[in-house]
Amino acid sequence: MELKGLPITNAPHRLLFAVGAGNVLLAMLWWAAWLVATRWAPTSMPQPEVYAGWLHAIVMQYQVLAPFMFGFLLTVFPRWMGQEDLTKWHYVPVGVGLFGGQLLTLAGALGPGHLLHLGAVFTIAGWGTGLFYLLRWLWRDGGRTWHALSCGGALLLGLAGFLCYTVYLHTGNARLMFAAIKIGSFGLLLPVYVTVAHRMFPFFAGNTVAGYRGWRPMWMLAVFWPLVLAHLALELAHAYGWLWLPDAALALLTGTWLWRNWPRGQAPLLVKVLFWGYAWLPVAMLLYLAQSAIYLGGGGFTLGRGPAHALFIGFFGSLLVAMVTRVTQGHSGRPLVFGGVATFAFAVIQVVAVIRVMAELAPDQYLWHAVAALGWLLAFTPWVLRSLKIYTTPRIDGRPG
Repeated sequence: MELKGLPITNAPHRLLFAVGAGNVLLAMLWWAAWLVATRWAPTSMPQPEVYAGWLHAIVMQYQVLAPFMFGFLLTVFPRWMGQEDLTKWHYVPVGVGLFGGQLLTLAGALGPGHLLHLGAVFTIAGWGTGLFYLLRWLWRDGGRTWHALSCGGALLLGLAGFLCYTVYLHTGNARLMFAAIKIGSFGLLLPVYVTVAHRMFPFFAGNTVAGYRGWRPMWMLAVFWPLVLAHLALELAHAYGWLWLPDAALALLTGTWLWRNWPRGQAPLLVKVLFWGYAWLPVAMLLYLAQSAIYLGGGGFTLGRGPAHALFIGFFGSLLVAMVTRVTQGHSGRPLVFGGVATFAFAVIQVVAVIRVMAELAPDQYLWHAVAALGWLLAFTPWVLRSLKIYTTPRIDGRPG
């Protein structure tokens, strides 16, 4: 059987990128509304049973960005490993679970708390289904493809992190929520992003930049994983004064990769934005390093959530626009160009990232938090609408997919 007449289901990336695009706006609409209501009395809105800041972190990491990762990996895993593609009946449940999970979670944030539990069930079902197929490919491959192993391991850690959140909903143990948020950042998102960049960015640049020589040694992944797990372990142990040790090494490692792979020839904007977005990673790690050094020297968390948002908005947000646009253009039969809508989104996200990082040093933090959230909506709304139009219509070149 086939899902006929639905172009959105013609490929994993179509469906799951569409889910992620919808989630990008829905999640930030709720968060921006909450920040505005908190900052400007007498406006008000229902306060969720779970602290809104914690819920925002869970939604953005596990329900907004996860569909994009699954959409990409369910598309490329069989190509990386020379195996069979999935059918629609394999990946459609992944999209239904992840989209339904966020809808129910946001409904729970606005209304009955039991919907948070239902949202967790849907998310686990979608995540578990997608992870099953990814791990099955890895098993058949015999562990020969390091990039696939790295991404599979990160998604497995991500499932563990989301289960921590799910148990928190039943127990109220704040340690589990803290663990879920930190695992989402350093056990799930950062490893997937770094692994995909390590494999794909030099490849993209090599196809368009004359004389380009990519640098993607496998030992980098072997070094990266112990460092990122060390950061995660120190965060979970609240040993903030010692984070500078892995963070200095991560800044050096990722900065070196960026320097070695930077396209120095004439490169199209579609390639440049990949490396511009990646540049936020060593910057974020240097901010984490500075925060750790301040704490070790007897100071407090002067930079607050600034380092985290340099990572979340600067690195994750920039590369979300850059990478998804690249894949969307190529897999819809369109020219490989970074058009005006994508350029606008990418440029505004740079401003939003700076605002959100600097907000930690401002006297009226909630004002700038709200400005950053509204800026996110400004950046992503045209990009999401254009993307959804592409995902819901056939390829313009008439080819399948």
